[in-house]
Formats: sequence, structure tokens, C-alpha cells
Amino acid sequence: MSALSTRLAGPSSYWQVSRAPRYSLLFALPLLVVYQVLASLQPGGPRGSIRNGADAILESLFIAVAGRWGPLAFMVCLIGLGAWLVGRDMRGKRLMPAVFAGMLGEATVLALLFGVTVGRLTWEVVRPTALIRADQIEHLSLSTRLMLSLGAGLYEELLFRVVIVAALAGLARVFFGWRPGLAGVWATVIGAILFSAAHYIGPYGDRLTLYSFVFRMIAGVFFSALYLLRGFGITAWTHALYDAFLLVG
Repeated sequence: MSALSTRLAGPSSYWQVSRAPRYSLLFALPLLVVYQVLASLQPGGPRGSIRNGADAILESLFIAVAGRWGPLAFMVCLIGLGAWLVGRDMRGKRLMPAVFAGMLGEATVLALLFGVTVGRLTWEVVRPTALIRADQIEHLSLSTRLMLSLGAGLYEELLFRVVIVAALAGLARVFFGWRPGLAGVWATVIGAILFSAAHYIGPYGDRLTLYSFVFRMIAGVFFSALYLLRGFGITAWTHALYDAFLLVG
């Protein structure tokens, strides 16, 4: 058996280590860096500068507490917490570049399968007359579309999967006494509804249609399941790549 096969069959297989913070969070780091660079280059408009909605929501919470220092405080907390989790996980371990390559390949395949699978499920439920396309996208530049795609993968997964779904599941266990499985299903469904609804809020929100709402709700369930099975990094990249294929291509 080759060394690679031994690794894949052993206790520290690719499927396990790719979920660990040292891989999952470092894998998501390029999304953060490129998104922030592209967002900083966006010109202001009559309705404000374009940012990902989940990014704006998270940042606004810090602005409410820290005022004009809110955006800086948000970034410091985000990077600081991520660095602490990676540092704690790195003790006595080393990084294998092949794992990152495998994660990128996996996320690419999942992103390609995502549109087919979720689109087919939505079609069976709604029977739409037109495919989903964000109303506000056509006039945007290529760099803006890419920025929004990366921001969707990073910040929407952070807000709706890491924060909201986890919080809803915790509340269900504490206040209703539900078992983890039932609490998780409830949190996933409610989180998917909130995830879909968020796309229609604000000056750059899309026009509400039944097809787009159901599509995004099913997508929310899919991403929640993927997050639980494969961790944050692969889920964020799958979401970002799918959006990039749709909006940039």
C-alpha cells in the first residue's frame, strides 16, 4: 500500500483532517483576503458601496457597540479567533499541501453538482418558468461579481451556518429540551428560511419570486448538511465557487 493510501486509510485520513481548523480555516483564508481587497476597491454609489449582505450584518453588530471602530474590531476579532483556533490545532502537527489540493478539488466538484442537484429539487417542487438570476447583477463589473461570490461563500456560511444554525439548535435544546438530532433538524430548516429571506432585504436585494426563494431555501439545507459533514472551509469554497460559476461565468 502506498504512503498516500496508508494516510487515507488511517485514523488521520483526508476526510478527518480536512475538517480540522488548521486546514478548514486556512483553506478559507484566501476567500477573506481577496474579498476584502476587492471590496476596498469598490466605488461608492447612491445606495452605498456594494458589500455582501452577511458581511454588512455582522459588521453592523460591531458598529453598534464600537461605533466607527466597529469594522476594525470585527476584522480583529475574526482574524484573532481564527488564528487562535488554527494555532491550537497546529500543536505537534504539520500541514500537508496535498490536503489543500484535495479540498479544492472536492469543493469544485461539489459546486458543479450543487446547481444540478438543488436546481432539480427546486424544479420538482415549484416547476418554474425561468431560471434563477439575481436582478441586480447584470450591470455590475466582473470584479464586483467575483467579490460578491467570495463574500457569499465566506460570510454567509459564517453567519447562517456557524452562528445562526448553531444558536438555533442550542436554543431548542435549552428551552424545549429537544434532543440534538431534532434540534439540529429544526435549526437547519429555520436557518434555511432565514438564509433565503436575507437575499431580498436591503437596497441591493433581489426581487422575490417563489422559485428563487425555494431554491435558496433548499440551498440553505444543502449547505448546512455540508457544513456538518465536511466543515467550514469546504462549505465556504463550495458556496463561493458555485456563485462564481453562476455570476462571473
